[in-house]
Amino acid sequence: MIEVVGLKKSFGPLEVLRDINLIVPRGHVVALIGPSGSGKSTLLRSLNLLCLPDAGYVAIGDQKMDFSAGNVSLRDRDLAAFRANTGMVFQNFNLFPHMNVVENVMVGPVTVLKQDKKSARERAIELLAKVGLADRAEAHPDQLSGGQKQRVAIARALAMNPDVMLFDEATSALDPALVGEVLAVIRQLAEQGMTMILVTHEMAFARDVADTVIFMKDGYVVEAGDARQVINHPHETATREFLSHFHGRLA
Repeated sequence: MIEVVGLKKSFGPLEVLRDINLIVPRGHVVALIGPSGSGKSTLLRSLNLLCLPDAGYVAIGDQKMDFSAGNVSLRDRDLAAFRANTGMVFQNFNLFPHMNVVENVMVGPVTVLKQDKKSARERAIELLAKVGLADRAEAHPDQLSGGQKQRVAIARALAMNPDVMLFDEATSALDPALVGEVLAVIRQLAEQGMTMILVTHEMAFARDVADTVIFMKDGYVVEAGDARQVINHPHETATREFLSHFHGRLA
């Protein structure tokens, strides 16, 4: 479902991604872990072309983009076509404050996919039920908790019928008491076979839900493998040092 070959990205003299190679089979869940500044979020944003790579090759489903000739210039139409099968959920919820919850979920299908409003609303209600928020459909974002807002953001991404979901530290902006409700939705998606890549600092969750864990540092993939093996018995010294900060939460 996802293939990355030789991906590179620099911001000025700073190399953020250095020759990243990655294959994600359909239905698999990959967790990206590592210290801040290791390139995890840049990799995720490069997969959705929110950040254009300087070199390499990215394929998601049938959509392919080759940057081997350098950072290419793309038309909005090209970007939209590539992103069509990918949903992304960010740290911040980015909901439209003037729209209620169901309108936030249906706006993409109506404006981008050109669905009729009746069908889009019915699908939005279904998705809100899926994330446990059917009873909040008419509420506005300022009436929701952070965890509820993030679940709406997940429903909004799912409304575009993506084949792949990308989560960029989706729980990092939440009060610890609200993290569990968002992780429960992500776990449900994993159980239903959604292909996902998530950047996370929730190590126990990564171990228990992901098929593969990738540890990144300084723009490199340092270690990658079976989630339980990498989290519980990492081979690389840098991985062990990073995970030592989380041992109290991995019981």
